[in-house]
Amino acid sequence: MATTLDKVDVVTVGAGWTGGIVAAEAAKAGLKVVSLERGRERGTEDFLRVHDEYRYAIRYELMQDLSKETITFRNRRDQRALPMRTMGSFLLGEGLGGAGTHWNGQTWRFLPYDFEIKTMSDQKYGANKLGPEYQLQDWGITYDELEPYYDKFEKTAGLSGEDTNPFWGKRSNPFPTPPMKKTPILKKFEKATQDMGYTPFMIPSANLSEAYTNPDGQTINACMYCGFCERFGCEYGAKTSPEITVIPTARETGNFEVRFHSNVVEVLHEGGKATGVRYVNWMSGEEFIQPAESVVLTSYVMNNAKLLMVSNIGEMYDPETGRGTLGRNYCYQILPGATGFFDEQFNTFMGAGSLGMAIDDYNGDNFDHSDLDFLHGSLLTMTQTGVRPIATNPVPPDTPSWGSEFKKASIENYTRVLSVGSEGASLPHRDNYLTLDPTYKDAYGVPLLQLTYNFTDQDRALHKFITEKAVEIMEEMGAKQTVGSNPISDYDIVPYQTTHNTGGTIMGADPATSVVNNYLQHWEMENLFVVGAGNFAHNGGYNPTGTVGALAYRCAEGVIKYSKEGGSLV
Repeated sequence: MATTLDKVDVVTVGAGWTGGIVAAEAAKAGLKVVSLERGRERGTEDFLRVHDEYRYAIRYELMQDLSKETITFRNRRDQRALPMRTMGSFLLGEGLGGAGTHWNGQTWRFLPYDFEIKTMSDQKYGANKLGPEYQLQDWGITYDELEPYYDKFEKTAGLSGEDTNPFWGKRSNPFPTPPMKKTPILKKFEKATQDMGYTPFMIPSANLSEAYTNPDGQTINACMYCGFCERFGCEYGAKTSPEITVIPTARETGNFEVRFHSNVVEVLHEGGKATGVRYVNWMSGEEFIQPAESVVLTSYVMNNAKLLMVSNIGEMYDPETGRGTLGRNYCYQILPGATGFFDEQFNTFMGAGSLGMAIDDYNGDNFDHSDLDFLHGSLLTMTQTGVRPIATNPVPPDTPSWGSEFKKASIENYTRVLSVGSEGASLPHRDNYLTLDPTYKDAYGVPLLQLTYNFTDQDRALHKFITEKAVEIMEEMGAKQTVGSNPISDYDIVPYQTTHNTGGTIMGADPATSVVNNYLQHWEMENLFVVGAGNFAHNGGYNPTGTVGALAYRCAEGVIKYSKEGGSLV
């Protein structure tokens, strides 16, 4: 039998970036906040002198335990979905800080085009350029409306960057700290792209170029360029993460509590309002009910959607009819690019998660799509994130996959390979969605989330186009051999691609096509908020965290406003 606890003003499900931001802002406003985190507590001191690639990058020390909960996957509706047994295409974070602990730190703002993609594309190219199977829609908020929240997140993070990209939206303030170091590798990319007529710029980075104290009084240290960012926690406190920024801010108010090992299995509701959540302490097996005036779902994309589904909140999306919103518009990304083999050696083993340069000439609608059979695009980057020896063995394509020739080529090329990378936008398709699996359940008896997803003609056309551009850049950089990315066919749940999953709980201006409004308030339950990359109506050509942070600050404002006024906020 569940133990019912004392009621609080706000309960968040998860204590990562979104949960931490909502908790900090609400607690500063005087609200009593509890965050339920199913992982354990951790912080900078846990990562001191543990540059252990096998433990963190190969065996996923900081990730979700798939033996307790995973997802099932299929490409098409006529296939049987099977559980993902090991981490593959994407990595689900767990513990204090969530995926904000093991991220790379690239922190972008989506383009103004992204937020009004349906309106702008129809005006320029005519209605339904891609066909009726693609479910493009505006987000219910514009870039200009979201800009103050971007600004606030970047000041919290101390973001390092330079405002020299001619394509992105107007900024109200400069970056809080200067850009990172421009290494010889980046200078090589810079010269090549400038010679080609592009405008390269340093990637906005949450690995800070210098020590910084944010507006809440939290200090973030300067990056040491050790090359252990992605999949690792930062031992220097130099990669901005929730546990060194918003979580301490929330704790210092005295209005905040975070409970660990607490897995939320249901959102409780009655009479059209959320009443709290039910959770299990998986260490003791005890079950609790946490009543709250407002419930905020701040866990990962897939977990937010799953909680709404198992709690029977909202109308499930039906791909046959196109009706329903919950689970709709799941999107991912594509990774076109090119690899270059050089005679000269580079210090590729050094770097940082966000150390790099980019061009935006082929992102969003920054180029004309009139004669192209796709929309949107991708940034093109040269990053120096620190290649590690277990997971990195670049060899030319004609090299045997084992034996003495492979070993020789692997050693030769370890520091002689550079890559032009990209993150191609993913647009929503009728047949890509999330639902509950009818067969498989997690360790708590709750149905697993089912992912139905495949690459589309849009993806394949964009992948080919961007790969060709990446090859041109790599050849301009002087590679002795250039290899473009292989064409894509069906999506596979392995190998790793990106943890940039979006959709399923999308935002918008119309409850008929969205789950939440632009305050991330559920259309059907005014005291329930759902925030994260699941709110994206499509996925853009950037990493999602900057936009997730901005939406979290927008959501926090909504939670505080609701606590004072009640009712719908739009």
